[in-house]
Formats: sequence, structure tokens, C-alpha cells
Amino acid sequence: MASAKKTASQGFHNNLERLYQAYNRRSLVRPDPLVFLYDYPKVEDREIVGLIAALLAYGRVEQILKSVGRVLTVMGAPRQYLVNNDPASIRNDMRGFRHRFTGGEDLSLLLVGMKAAISEFGSLEACFSAGVTAGDENVMPALERFVETLSRPAGNTLPFLLPLPSKGSACKRLHLFLRWMIRKDRVDPGGWRQVPPSKLMVPMDTHMHRIATSLGLTSRKSPNLKAVEEVTAAFRRMVPEDPVRYDFALTRSGIRPDCPLEPFLSQKRSDC
Repeated sequence: MASAKKTASQGFHNNLERLYQAYNRRSLVRPDPLVFLYDYPKVEDREIVGLIAALLAYGRVEQILKSVGRVLTVMGAPRQYLVNNDPASIRNDMRGFRHRFTGGEDLSLLLVGMKAAISEFGSLEACFSAGVTAGDENVMPALERFVETLSRPAGNTLPFLLPLPSKGSACKRLHLFLRWMIRKDRVDPGGWRQVPPSKLMVPMDTHMHRIATSLGLTSRKSPNLKAVEEVTAAFRRMVPEDPVRYDFALTRSGIRPDCPLEPFLSQKRSDC
């Protein structure tokens, strides 16, 4: 019985690997906002672009691309823009911006928070890494401190854009940003070197939650922090060094009609 279960589990893992090999490629990225990061070879610019693109990644994908593109056009060279402009200038530049729940004032407060973090630590990576302590099992403690630092200039008034893990948020968009910056493969451009991919957590939204539930990776009824922990733990047992390895490939089905999951994932994890 144990041998059969081990064989089934290995079969499930093999199917995920087949899915990864088939869909984890740059030709299948668009219209994911990840595409914006490819235009910035310097990590100092890419981390800024990545955070903006990830935090605005909610709503209709066409509007996401339009909104992120508008911000980046105004900024030009992202790091240079933040370093050389004062808060009043940033607020003026972003006046009139609107992406669903995010207006120009919220966006300018986010940018000012990023500017302050870069001024204090030298980069967003250094800011995040300053929150990492020995023995951390994952990125959650560092993410809490990162959000607190970015929110400080705004008086902690940006809970939608910058949610705190300690409040129970799944922090999907923040984990997506960390995946983009910490992992490096054919899709994720990486650039951050001080945090290992083994500490990443799965970006969890309703789409990923439906997939994870259908595959038997979680029994949680909503895409909350507990679901993130369960699904990440399931993937970490399969790929300890890279628990979010399959995130991009699994979520293609919700973005592109040419990337169905059924040919690869007929077997549930709970069957194993």
C-alpha cells in the first residue's frame, strides 16, 4: 500500500514537471504583467517595476497592462525617477491616475514609500533582506517588516496595496513580486540574490485556490493565509528548494485559452 501511494505521488509530481516543461516559457507570458520586467536589465530598476506591476495586478488584465504602462511611461528610468523627485513632484505626476480601487494619491504614497526605503537601505532588495533573520522558515517575517517599512511614509494607510501578513492576508500580489525577483528561470527574471527560492510562498488568489482545491492540495474554503501555507507545504515536499516552481504553469489556464491543465493533471494529489 505504501509503495503504491509513493508511486502515485511520484506520478503526480511527474505530471507537474511535464506541465512546467510545456508552459513555463516566455512565449506564454503575455498578457501577464510580468512582461514589463523584461524591459529592465538593471535590477535596481526591475525591482521597482516589479513591485508596481505586481501591486496593480488586480482586475481585468487589459486594464492592468494599461495602468502599469501609464505609470512606467511617466517614470522613465524608475530608480532615477524616485531618487531625483521629491514627494510633492511624485504626487503631482500621479494626479489623475486611477486603477479600480487605486487612485493617484495611493499610488504616489506607494512610490514615496519605495523612495524612502531605497534612500535608507540602498535598494528594495536590501530593505527586504534587512528583515530576514537566521532560522526564518519562509519569507513571511521579512515580508511583514518590508510592508511596514514601505507603508511608513503613508502612515500605514495602504492596507489594500500593502497588506500585512500578520492580519491574515494571503498577500498574493506581494508573493507574486517576490517570485518574480527571487526565482530565475525561463520566465521569472530574478535579480535578488540574498533570499533563496526555498523560502518563497505560493501567490494565492481565487483562481489558484480553485486549482489547488481541485488537485487536493488544500481543504481550506477560501484563499486565505492558511491555504497559502497548506499549498506551499505540499509543493515544498515535492520540490524543497523551489516550492513555487509550478505557480506560473498552473495559472496559465486562467489567462490563456491555449494552456489547458487537463492533459497534465487528471490525477489529484489526494489520490496519492
